[in-house]
Amino acid sequence: MVEVEFSKNFEAIDKIADDLLSEYDEENDVEYNFKKFAFVAKENGKAVGYLTGFSYYSEITINNLIVLKKYRKKGVGTKLMFQVEKHFMGRGFNNINLVTNSFQAPNFYEKCGFKLEFIRKNEKNPKLTKYFYVKYF
Repeated sequence: MVEVEFSKNFEAIDKIADDLLSEYDEENDVEYNFKKFAFVAKENGKAVGYLTGFSYYSEITINNLIVLKKYRKKGVGTKLMFQVEKHFMGRGFNNINLVTNSFQAPNFYEKCGFKLEFIRKNEKNPKLTKYFYVKYF
């Protein structure tokens, strides 16, 4: 009988899962090609904004975007988003995905040209309602 247990060893298990997934993808003639990436916005050598994500298959996913409070609403986030598009444009990727909560930046992403795919409501805490966005190349 198969049993399932919780493990705190994320890195080791994630590595095994990635290796097995890559093997499965090869069997199906598909390239997984998972890679993490990061961009840093700086002013006078000081980091004022960060964007992280990963690419896989033919998609880009933005994982985190944060701008220091003092630099918000000054175009830093827009510059970071533009650099992601510029970096991956013409490299065979189909789209950029991201998820944001209602208390974060849904309107910002729409101004950056992202289209809302769907909303997952959080009945217990509406601030944590999730907005799923996509932008096609």
